[in-house]
Amino acid sequence: MLNYRLKNYLFLFVVLFTSISISAQKRQAPKNIVDETNKKAGVFIDVNAAGYAPSAYTIEQLVKNVLISGGTTCSVPNVSNVTVTPTHSETFNDRFWGYFHKGTTNFPFTDGIVLTTGRAREAGNVASSASYRIPGTGINDADLLVAVPNQDPSKDYNDNVILEFDFVPNSTQVKFNYLFASEEYSGSFPCDYSDAFALLIKPVSGGPYVNLAILPNNAGPVAMTNIHPIINGISGCPAINEIYFGGYNIPPNVVTNYDGRTVPLTAVGTVTPGVAYHFKMVLSDYDDWSFDSAVFLEGGSFDIGIKLVDGTGATLPASLNVCDNAPQTLVAQLSGITGATYQWYKDGVLIPGATNATYVATSPGVYTVVVTIPGNNCPVEAKITIVGGTTPTAQNATLKLCTTPTVSNFNLNDAKPQISTTVGAVFRFYVNQADAQAQNNNYIPDANVASYNGTDGQVLHVVVSNGGFCSKQVTLTLRKEATPVAELVTTKLKICVGETIVLTASGGVTYQWSNSTTTSAVQTLSPTQTTTYTVYAIGAQGCKSLQPATVIVEVVPAITSNLSGGIICAGDRITLNAGAGPNYSYIWSNGANTQTIIAETPGIYFVDISNGVCTKRYTTEVKLALAPEIINVDYNQSGTLVITASNLGSGVLEYSVDNGLTWQGSNVFNNIPNNKIISIRVRVKTTSCVGFLEYFTFIMQNVITPNGDNVNDMIDFRGISDYNKFQASISDRYGKVVFKAEKTRPFWDGYFQGKKLPTASYWYQVTFEDPASKQLTLKTGWILLKNFE
Repeated sequence: MLNYRLKNYLFLFVVLFTSISISAQKRQAPKNIVDETNKKAGVFIDVNAAGYAPSAYTIEQLVKNVLISGGTTCSVPNVSNVTVTPTHSETFNDRFWGYFHKGTTNFPFTDGIVLTTGRAREAGNVASSASYRIPGTGINDADLLVAVPNQDPSKDYNDNVILEFDFVPNSTQVKFNYLFASEEYSGSFPCDYSDAFALLIKPVSGGPYVNLAILPNNAGPVAMTNIHPIINGISGCPAINEIYFGGYNIPPNVVTNYDGRTVPLTAVGTVTPGVAYHFKMVLSDYDDWSFDSAVFLEGGSFDIGIKLVDGTGATLPASLNVCDNAPQTLVAQLSGITGATYQWYKDGVLIPGATNATYVATSPGVYTVVVTIPGNNCPVEAKITIVGGTTPTAQNATLKLCTTPTVSNFNLNDAKPQISTTVGAVFRFYVNQADAQAQNNNYIPDANVASYNGTDGQVLHVVVSNGGFCSKQVTLTLRKEATPVAELVTTKLKICVGETIVLTASGGVTYQWSNSTTTSAVQTLSPTQTTTYTVYAIGAQGCKSLQPATVIVEVVPAITSNLSGGIICAGDRITLNAGAGPNYSYIWSNGANTQTIIAETPGIYFVDISNGVCTKRYTTEVKLALAPEIINVDYNQSGTLVITASNLGSGVLEYSVDNGLTWQGSNVFNNIPNNKIISIRVRVKTTSCVGFLEYFTFIMQNVITPNGDNVNDMIDFRGISDYNKFQASISDRYGKVVFKAEKTRPFWDGYFQGKKLPTASYWYQVTFEDPASKQLTLKTGWILLKNFE
């Protein structure tokens, strides 16, 4: 395709045809598929097509009005001397150059200039097959050979097409966008056939050319053998700069009649404002005439007047990523021009008051500055797209790992909530800070993030981004230690109430106890009931044992005994009972090992009671009791009798007035009859030590009536007549003794010397030694005697 045919030179045609035939024996031309689908209108780009005014432009008009002005009608006074080689006219149907428009295709450029090494019209419009044809003009352009050296000096660069012009830049930089395409992108041709494109610039005043058609990062010139994917097969070769290869002529790239193309590229050069430069574009076939190549120059992309720089003078890119609405200083740099006016726009809308060369943008958008230069009715403009983004919140964090036999690696995902709470944040973990700062691909692979074999104290550098260009770098410190295993021992597992135990934990640096807030390893305790103690071991990094250590300290119930002694009299015996309890065993002071013993002698007795864990001694005393002595009996006429006894030993006394039938703790008795012999008993309780006394409740009668009815017939002293020192007498009112008691006659019946005494009042006097108190008792008073005749 794209054949340029020189119709009028038959001899040259024959020679070239012979040459082409020989070349055709080496390889066959690729055949584009022509079918009903791709023959339809709109499938291919439009090239020199009717309906587009620029299709009829001269090469100078295309340069000034399409390439530089982007289709406007403004004049461009700083571009001159526009030429094209071969010098085809714009009316020549098979010319090597022309105007293209993407039409309804997805071609990356809307329109522009196309240069080909064959017929430009066959670059698009409809599907076309390559064919052998008469070659174009020019072989081995000297300037091209310097920019893109020949791989094989025995082979030539053929079919040169050259576009040249002079220009005077208004800024320090020139640039434009282009795309390279070729029929050589077929089979193994990219390994050997290096069709090439050079964009050369030099000052008009002289100097060497500089090639601006260089891949980014100095990856080399724009040539077939320098831009292609991997080529398989025997004649294949490895991929070179594949990132800049745009794809083969298969959907969705079926928009031109070339077998493959590059991605859109940008040529950038540094110039001096106000200095005239010569521009030379050279496109050439390598080693043949039949397999053509093309370069597409984007309309309006050639910038020779103005550029945008930042506040430091650094050139700004076409698109600038800005995070968090950080203010961006935009400066329209237009060197060597005075009196220019400026107007800034955002998203196509005029910004009121923004009429200076500098504007500070504080939000995302497309910013355009339109500059009007005095004497030039075509304003120049520059634009920049500020893409906004939000930096995620992020902070330094520490990730702790407590290793176990089954878990030894960090799950870095666990640290993400600590580092950032921003929804949708993207995390990249780097081992080296330099890699994190460069944000290169040397981050920990996602497959390893969930199981990263980090070390204790290691610092990872984390880049937290919004999924785009906004990011923040923080650190993640890894802390790692083996999970402790807690152990706990006690000095005793069973204790008695009041005893002390010492708990000792091990396995950690500090400890978490169930019963205390202390973190030390040792506790001294005196539990009062059976208690379970647990403790977790805590490591130096804070790792906690998976399970606590546990001990149960049993507090054995306290040994209790109601052992009590007693009091015994000589010859008595008493049972001492130590009491019963769980697992009790006994050892008495007398060697007995029974619960009870019989004590027959007074003294101190003790018993050691053990329950298998505890031993407790109980002591008691058996005292010798003496028989109490009744030392006083107080009786009155109302029948109350009060006993007073001496307690010569110890113990509690109890009393009886019925000869020991009944006993009471009180020494006071009521309702005791007068003039009766009372058998008083006093004893030491629980013993046989008893004091006794026969006591007559003597009460002197005040009236006697000796008439034989047996009621108050006499005053009877027989109850007391046997008492020591007993004496009793009765006298009349004149003091004459009318009765004196004798042992044979201890009663008075109202007679004196065998005769009844008259009724009258008489006086009595009775003395005797009280059998209880041993004191002499004197009782006196009067008696009424009633004798009846």
